[in-house]
Amino acid sequence: MPILIPMALFALTLSISPGPVNMLTLSAGVHHGVRRSFPFILGASIGFTALLVMVGLSAQVLAGLNPIWLKALGLIGAAIIVYFGYRIATAPPRFDAAATPDLPRFSQGALLQAANPKAWAACLAAVSLFELAGAPARLAVFVGLYFVICLIGVGSWALLGQGIRRFLSNPVRMRLFNGLVGGTLILLAGLMAADSLLQLP
Repeated sequence: MPILIPMALFALTLSISPGPVNMLTLSAGVHHGVRRSFPFILGASIGFTALLVMVGLSAQVLAGLNPIWLKALGLIGAAIIVYFGYRIATAPPRFDAAATPDLPRFSQGALLQAANPKAWAACLAAVSLFELAGAPARLAVFVGLYFVICLIGVGSWALLGQGIRRFLSNPVRMRLFNGLVGGTLILLAGLMAADSLLQLP
């Protein structure tokens, strides 16, 4: 089916590009490894595809709602991301159990997607671009394809993190890494919050 190629490219581009979920996954891969990070990766993938199903099945209803709900989600999501960013940025620069940031959990991966306005925007764009509203069979195909690609795209960040673990065994490099990832998350959260506030009526 020719439409599978653009669907796959859309899913891969959004899944593998840097963002809050992928920055958290990178940090989890460094500090906890791929295997222990997998529940968070699975939660994020299920959370996004569940959101995609909901948007696909209720696109017309969502289009008629007051946009204030999406802005509120943006502020909630920004606060959650700031919390994670702070915990990573202030983590001690070593690998012992007492020093590593908390392992992000399955539920946090799923809930972060639900509170992420960029995830909502991506779902709305996909529903419009691939004409998924009112086409349950096509929606099911896209959701299944997206789930597999999301696991790969997000999981690749954990793999990258695990791969650079030895390089980060130096405390100075680890401190720089933690500060960079944590700072990036806080910056992303600030941009999300600013975007939500600027669009308020």
